[in-house]
Amino acid sequence: MDRARRFLLDQIESDADPKLRADEEPPRLTSTILEKTRMSRTRERILANLDEMYREAFERAKATGDDSQMATLDFAYRREQLYFEILLDVRDAIERR
Repeated sequence: MDRARRFLLDQIESDADPKLRADEEPPRLTSTILEKTRMSRTRERILANLDEMYREAFERAKATGDDSQMATLDFAYRREQLYFEILLDVRDAIERR
């Protein structure tokens, strides 16, 4: 814990360095950043990660025989997949602009 604390405190102290240039500041999600920055994750990768996460949880619920949890996970997966697809469509539209 002491090593972790020292590591984190060293990071905070080095971040307070007045020599930092403006371009080293953390990026803010602004329209100019969105115009300049290409999103790194593909649609397929995002949806595959979502699928993998829910599949693992569903398999655990199936192994315990929890039908209620399986139904809940199935609904949540379909809902989040729809949300992600909408967000990805918005992202694609912004990138094309």
